[in-house]
Amino acid sequence: MTIITFLFFTTLVIVLTWWITRGTNLDTDEGYFLAGRSLTGIFIAGSLLLTNLSTEQLIGLNAGSFNEGLSVMCWEVVAGMSLVVLALVFLPRYLKSGIATIPQFLEERYGSSVRAITAGIFIVAYMLILLPFVLYLGAKGLNGMLGLEAMFKLTELQTIWAVIIFIAVIGGGYAIWGGMRAIAVSDTLNGAGLLVGGLMITYFSIQVVAGDEGGFLGAYAKIKAADADAFQSLGKADEGTHWPTLFTGVLLLNFFYWCTNQQIIQRTFGAKNLAEGQKGVLLAAFFKILAPLVLVLPGIIAAYLVISAQDIEMMDAVGINEEGNWKADRAYGALVTRVLPDWLLGFFAAVVVGSILSTFNSVLNSAATLFSLDVYKQYLNPQASTKTVVRSGQVCSFVVAVFAVVAAPNVFYGRESVFGFFQTLNGVYFIPLLAIIMIGMFHRYADGKSALITLLAGLGLMVIGTFFPAVFAETGTDGWLIDYFGSPFHYMGGVFVLLIILQLILSSVGMKRAEPYVQVDAGLVDLTPWKPAPYVGAGLIMLVIGVYVYFAT
Repeated sequence: MTIITFLFFTTLVIVLTWWITRGTNLDTDEGYFLAGRSLTGIFIAGSLLLTNLSTEQLIGLNAGSFNEGLSVMCWEVVAGMSLVVLALVFLPRYLKSGIATIPQFLEERYGSSVRAITAGIFIVAYMLILLPFVLYLGAKGLNGMLGLEAMFKLTELQTIWAVIIFIAVIGGGYAIWGGMRAIAVSDTLNGAGLLVGGLMITYFSIQVVAGDEGGFLGAYAKIKAADADAFQSLGKADEGTHWPTLFTGVLLLNFFYWCTNQQIIQRTFGAKNLAEGQKGVLLAAFFKILAPLVLVLPGIIAAYLVISAQDIEMMDAVGINEEGNWKADRAYGALVTRVLPDWLLGFFAAVVVGSILSTFNSVLNSAATLFSLDVYKQYLNPQASTKTVVRSGQVCSFVVAVFAVVAAPNVFYGRESVFGFFQTLNGVYFIPLLAIIMIGMFHRYADGKSALITLLAGLGLMVIGTFFPAVFAETGTDGWLIDYFGSPFHYMGGVFVLLIILQLILSSVGMKRAEPYVQVDAGLVDLTPWKPAPYVGAGLIMLVIGVYVYFAT
């Protein structure tokens, strides 16, 4: 029954996506990469959410809450604030320029050299960090939910390889032959399924904990009695997301991811107009604030069942590693298997596959967009027809997918705290790129030389802090980064401030434009804003603050 429902829902999404998008023109770069600038708010919101809500969240964040409790919700709740900033500040500027990629904006602001380098950074990062992470945790999650390792009598590593290849083949098909509209539609369909399925997991899990003692409130009381800090939003001093990090690396990583990351904001570039773009972004912000119900609470419940309730089925499914610690990355899959009946398990597994495919094909499409428009058309074949440009993107998608498949197990297999490691790797390029984009957005005189120097300096500093933390360390310490900054996230914040100061100094001592930058309206979409947007944005920010205050004690 599990396999039957899995295949049914997966096939249903594929058929519906084909039916809805069957008339889409994919022979032009705008049609293929930006859905012909036709996306409405609901599809933008759905695509934003599903591109983000994949197994790196389901497995990674629930593993984080298994170990650290509610404080890891920062990766979701703070995202709501970042999306408000995108809707009100960044999106109007992006749509005014009529760009398809962030490097295009940087060329407009700084010149062609910055465009080429940033495009290369994005493509390499997607190929060696983001896509491998999505594939790896997707494989881990499906293995845990469906028991594939035992079903096919394979080792864990063999199972992971097999699932990774399966996901890559299906996801590559969406990205290579379907274009952005197919991605946005399938994302929305899978998003609805993930929302329903994720809430079912949470509901059934609460019932298992509460028993006959009062539903959610009863479960909350039991967990709180067993672990007083389980629902502490600000975290403890020894946790990775202790509250001061909200104002340094956590905030900056969120801002980059939601406001300037090609993978995410590309679907907003396809907005029918600014008003629809703002509606979609703000709707996504609302759901991100509620996302801990699906992405954090189950991990807390799993920890209670394993550690406090001593649930034998859960304890066996999670298991203990060589260091004697619980295998937190198995917690969510174990919980799903524990609380769902077989027929619903197949449905949810299909939804999880959909979420993996969503992120995978979205990133492939973004990598293809970057290569085709920022490298191929710009440098390799300036006279290429739009059809040829699209074909180059399809080839790029295939190559990136192959590299990601090979890299996935090699980068992440056997690592503890995979989600934290992933965020640390992201910081290597997030922080330098965010610095030059922010200066480019709000400082009219900074030029390309100052941006290049700042970018290269930032990459160097982040590589040192990420891969050589023990250099200059005193004997018996955790490394100079922890000694002096207290957290890798504080280090990111320090580097960001330093880079902002550096570029401002460079632009004041001669590295500046002869004339101030003036943005020109490309005239591609209607830039009339959605009138309620500022009020909705303010309400969402107040909601974020309210959530933190309520769970602060």
